[in-house]
Amino acid sequence: MKICCIGCGYVGLVAATCLADMGNDIISVDIDKNKVNNLKKGIIPIYEPGLKDILDRNAREKRITYSTNIKEGIQKSEVIFIAVGTPPDSNNCADISAITSVAENIGRHMNGYKIIVNKSTAPVGTLEKIGKVIESAQNKPIKYDLVSNPEFMREGEAIKDFTNPDRIVIGVQSEKAKRIMASIYSGISRTDKPIMFTDLRSAELIKYASNAMLATRISFMNEMAQLCEYVGGDIKAIAKGMGLDSRIGPRFLQAGIGYGGSCFPKDVKALAQIMKLNGIEPRILTAVDEVNELQKSSLIHKIKKLVPHLRGKSIAIWGLAFKPKTDDMREAPSITIIRQLQELGVKIKAFDPEAQQNARKIFKNITYRNDPYSALKGCDALVIVTEWNEFRDLELKKVKQLLKHPNVIDGRNIYEPHEMKKLGFNYICVGRKY
Repeated sequence: MKICCIGCGYVGLVAATCLADMGNDIISVDIDKNKVNNLKKGIIPIYEPGLKDILDRNAREKRITYSTNIKEGIQKSEVIFIAVGTPPDSNNCADISAITSVAENIGRHMNGYKIIVNKSTAPVGTLEKIGKVIESAQNKPIKYDLVSNPEFMREGEAIKDFTNPDRIVIGVQSEKAKRIMASIYSGISRTDKPIMFTDLRSAELIKYASNAMLATRISFMNEMAQLCEYVGGDIKAIAKGMGLDSRIGPRFLQAGIGYGGSCFPKDVKALAQIMKLNGIEPRILTAVDEVNELQKSSLIHKIKKLVPHLRGKSIAIWGLAFKPKTDDMREAPSITIIRQLQELGVKIKAFDPEAQQNARKIFKNITYRNDPYSALKGCDALVIVTEWNEFRDLELKKVKQLLKHPNVIDGRNIYEPHEMKKLGFNYICVGRKY
């Protein structure tokens, strides 16, 4: 099938690449000329494990091409995926101006029946607005169908999540659109991983509700971790005990220093705003967001326990990205932690396997190191912010030797407290006895 994917950001690029790998002919369109030119050279703008190999293979086999010509992409395609950014505006509502701009172009340039699929996260009712924009931009009435097809891809696991999803949610208005969308996804749908067809508004809300529920689980566990620190419980044991309940399950029960990224913070706030606009007080979502912001700051008092007088001290930071397997710094807890430390007069030495280039756009006045060990030399403490797997398998004796003082503040609970104590570290983690 001939498909146009408009937007070469994270969602658009992964979707276009995976759709091409499923045998479709893809035109991937973006207004950023530099990004498009780089993609033509095989240079991708994001770090996502496995993406470049699949992209290169499909480019060689000419199943995916890149263009800034949106008119050509629209007119040569049967199905058009919209995958553009919807950043929060000043009121924390999703800004859908990029979506409506694409819709206007679709209306102006469409040359026959099209299925228009919105993959961007957008408020309930956005598809109806898209329809009005398309019709107002048309020179003459041309039939089309609107589809809501929210994405559920985790950064670092996006290829797996697209090709082996828990479910594929598709909101449709017609049997024709339903039939064509089923055909597109027929290669990856399974009996236990079904395509779920629903109406447009329900599909739009499923995306927000899913992310808000996952964020709620994280904030709940972080509150429980705070209680553990006061009464002496172990949050890891509690998470395991809860997760063994089939009604709850084990996922997203890890306590830490809060969530970040491009989805959870934005979507929680946006869903809360949607509720307010409809006269509903979002009490749970407001609390989820507040707990998360407080959790990002929770490491400072832990650091002060081991390094009471911070001014002039050097702190090593392991991990800058909001989570492992990505270079994404959006809403990363590291930003809050580093800024608070700098306000207290701390010198920062940092290492992250992938995110340092993006971090440099945010912090000019910290020292970046090329490996985790070199970030430690002469530092008064190590703070672990992102749980990259490589941090789990390092030589802890060497870590102790390199640090000026053997202080470790583990924001992701990657080490066992009794082992760290045995090795002679002053060790503090989250919600565990230390």
